[in-house]
Order: sequence, then C-alpha cells, then structure tokens
Amino acid sequence: MKNSRKAVILMMVLMLQAPQAYTKEVPRIMNFINFVRDIEPRDAAITPQVLFETVKAEADAIHEYGFKGTWLLQYDALIDTRYHAMMKEEMAHGCEVGGWWEITQPHVEEAGLKWRGRYPWDWHADKGFAVGYTQEERCLLVDVYMRKFKELFGQLPHSIGSWFIDAHTLAYMRDKYGVEACCICRDQVGTDGYTLWGGYWHGAYYPSRLNAYMPAQTAGGQIDIPVFRMLGSDPLYQYNAGVGGAVQSVCTMEPTYVNAQKPEWVGWYLRCQTEDPALGYTYFQAGQENSFTWAAFGKGYEVQLPQMAALSKQGKLKVETLIETARDFRQKYPVTPPTACTAMRDYTDRQGRTIWFNSRYYRANILWEADRMGIRDIHLFDERMQSDYLDNVCTSNQCFYTTLPIVDGCLWSTNDDMASLRFYKIEENGNLTELKGGEPIIKKKGDGMKVTWPLNNQQGNIVLTLTEGSIKAMCSNKKLKWCMQLNVYPNAELPFKSIKQTSLTAVPTLSKWAKKENFNYTLTLKRGTFLDVRGQKGQVFRIVPQQNAAELSTIN
Repeated sequence: MKNSRKAVILMMVLMLQAPQAYTKEVPRIMNFINFVRDIEPRDAAITPQVLFETVKAEADAIHEYGFKGTWLLQYDALIDTRYHAMMKEEMAHGCEVGGWWEITQPHVEEAGLKWRGRYPWDWHADKGFAVGYTQEERCLLVDVYMRKFKELFGQLPHSIGSWFIDAHTLAYMRDKYGVEACCICRDQVGTDGYTLWGGYWHGAYYPSRLNAYMPAQTAGGQIDIPVFRMLGSDPLYQYNAGVGGAVQSVCTMEPTYVNAQKPEWVGWYLRCQTEDPALGYTYFQAGQENSFTWAAFGKGYEVQLPQMAALSKQGKLKVETLIETARDFRQKYPVTPPTACTAMRDYTDRQGRTIWFNSRYYRANILWEADRMGIRDIHLFDERMQSDYLDNVCTSNQCFYTTLPIVDGCLWSTNDDMASLRFYKIEENGNLTELKGGEPIIKKKGDGMKVTWPLNNQQGNIVLTLTEGSIKAMCSNKKLKWCMQLNVYPNAELPFKSIKQTSLTAVPTLSKWAKKENFNYTLTLKRGTFLDVRGQKGQVFRIVPQQNAAELSTIN
C-alpha cells in the first residue's frame, strides 16, 4: 500500500499544478470531521469493538499525513472508557474533541427521561434528535452532556455537530455553555428521512434564533454561532440527485461512497475547491462516521489523503479543525457573508459548469450544460420564519427544514422536464427562442460575482451580477430583445400566490408553521417587469428587462 500511495501522490502532484493557489483573499479551507458512535443496531457484525477500531484507523490515517481533525462524540461513545485515553491523545496531537448531537438511550436515561426508541440508538427524527423532545427536555439533555464532557476532559466542548438541530437547543448551548461552532448535514431531500433544502449551500452562516436552518439577516436576530455545512457535496450533480422530491442518492466527499473512492473524481472536486473562481473562501469537510466501518471506507481515505497532502504542501489547501475555522469566521464576519464557489469543468460528457452564490438574504445557482444556461435555484432567507420545531415536538420519523423558494430546479422538475429560469430571444412574432452560448467567464467583483456568458452568432453577452442583496441581468447587445422565463414540470406544487408587475408573493409549501401563520414572502424587481404566464404548459413567470436590464431584489 505504501508504494501505491507514493505513486498516487506523485501523479496527483503533477495533476494539481495550477496558476491559482491558496491566498489570504480567498482561503481554501477543509476540516476533517469524524463523528463517533458506540452503538450500531443495524448490523450485528458492527460491534463496539469494530466501531472503536474504525476510529483508531481514521486517526492513524490522518496523522500519517500530518493532519489534525475534529472528533465529535455521541453520548454513548463519550461514556465508553476506551475512548477517553484515545481522545486525550488526539487532543495532544492538536485535534479537537466535541459533541455529536444524536440522542441515545443512555443519554436520555441519565437525564431522567424515558427512552422511546426501537434500539439504544434510533435514527428516527422523533427519537434520535433533539426535535423529538420538549424544550425543557432538550435543555436537560444538553446539561447532562456538558457535565459529563467536562468531567472527562476538564473543559466544555467547543463544537457540536448533528444532521440537523433546532434553534432552541443551539441557542441554549451557545448562551449557557459557550459552544462556538456547529456543523449540520448538507442539503438533501429525504435521505434517512431528513429533508434540509434551500439553505446556505456552501460554508457557514449565522442561524436565526427562530430557525437553526435559516440564515439570519441581522446581528440581533441571529444565534452567534457559525453553522457549517457538512460532507462536501458535488456542486454539479448532488443537487439533482433527488429530482421531483425522490430520496436523494449521495455524491459527496464521504469516503464510503463510490465517487469519493475514485482518484479522478476526488481530483476534480479538489480542483474545484482550490483553483476555480470563488468569493470569500471555499470550504468543505472530509471524514466519515464510524458506523460505516474502516473496511467500507478505508479505500476512500487512501485515495483522498495523498491528494489533500499534495495540495496542503503546495499551499493551496488549508486544513484546520472545526473550531479553528469557526473562530476565524467569527472574527472576520459579524453577520453571514456573501460567498461563492464554482465548478468550471465537468467530469462527465454533459459539459456542466456551475456557480453557487450565498448571502444572508438568498442563495442562487447557475448551471451551464453545453451551450445552455439557466438559473437552477433561488431560495430567499428570512429570519422571521419560525421553524416547525422551535417549540413543538416532532412526532414523525421524518423532519423538514426548508427556506423560501423562487426557483427550485430539483423539486419542481422531473428527469425529462427540468425547472429553470432561462434566457430567451423575443422574436418579432412574439415567440421565444432560447439563447445559446459559449464558455462563461466568472470573476470576483467587489463583494459579489460577475458572470459573463458570450452568446452564439455574435449576439453579445449576457452579464449577471450577483451581490449580497440582488441579482442583476443585462445584455451587452442593446438591439437584442430578450427576457427570462421560469419553466417547471407542469404538475409541480408551486408557492406563488400572486404575480404582479414588479413583485411576486408566495407562501412556503413545506412548513406547517408558516402555512398556519400565513407567512408570506416576496421577490421584487428593482428593474424590469414580471409577466404572469401561468396556465400555459409548465410556464410560471417571465421577466422582461427595462432598458436592457433586469434586477431582482432578494431582500424581504
């Protein structure tokens, strides 16, 4: 294995040579996040000893390359004495030890509560997560964990991770115990029963005190703890892995999955993160939960670690613990910043390219496929939208955390009928012809991003400017009559209540609380005009520019 590993390192060092490197202006950051369970009821062969040996193998692997990581302990692992000495050694290596917030039987019983799960660890949302408990019970569970952690390690944990977490629990951890960092699952639809959809896609955000998944817009409305998105999603193809609301497959850096064990895909992903245009910083996580076992994902580590080591040695990738990244984030950003990451090449023959843009007000995703371009996703953020789980107990084995959709190229699509806000030429007879073009040019512009898309047949350029509070589109050819139009799968469940000349109003479709309270959200046009084209097959609204430009305000 040593010789093959050296060969891979040499190959990837040659492949990863590039003119763009890690800079202070746009740091390229990664964390190793490994969370640790001591219970695995789904497979009798995965014993506590197998789980422990997996963690030891993970630690040995990252230390071989001089890396340090973040270990997040579920309560059942926290109280297993085998981990005490091991984790103290990890801390001596400069690693971080924090908490993994899935709820287990010993945790619940230590808090004086009754366990309702099917097994000592139950992954259902109403049993294994804080949302399945009352606010008072959530605080008791936090108190028990913090007391035990301090007893064992002489300090409180700085970081907490969970697939998802409610705002009441997170605020209590921050306000009473000073927890400084949190990480939650990437965007996904239905995986393990958990839907987190429409959030701050890349990096970290400060959550609303009413909704831990919703970025806050104001310092007063936020929990003062950055929440990082886990798992390193494929920026091109993870998004559409669950078209129409189907349970998504996984296309991430998690080393147990197929792509993450392929040197070519890992190299592609790392090039996106370290070379392609970006704003603010790029960020991803590597690592794996020990429940998958070293036998299943050790190969992924063998593929990934040499490439990461090569990038780190070249100064293109900064490997930190979660708390180190979080402290730098809090020092630099008093509120959620605008960020962007891109993929300028494809590893398939579909010729995909993409940019993800996030701010405290919205996220947007633009996708190119060969000569076509469309805005695949726009979700707005509003700190006033209360989560269904803030003060209510989850009673289902599923959970739903969502934001406020304007364009949803996943849930409003089928594989044959993909939703997108596309660009069209308006012909003399009023018909629309989709505009086609060449390679996009994406550059940082101040605190935003500028996208220039050259149209075919010398028709000029479409220029998109993404800033913290708006999306602006214009065409360099003043003679070209053009527009943007949202097309969706005809039977898609849409949120729009009204489409007026300069505004559209919508209501969340997946939030019970927001529906009950009749929570409305609005997208306005600073420039241009909306046309309501509903009633025609798959068409929703059209944006007609004013003086060759259209500008969408994303601030509610």
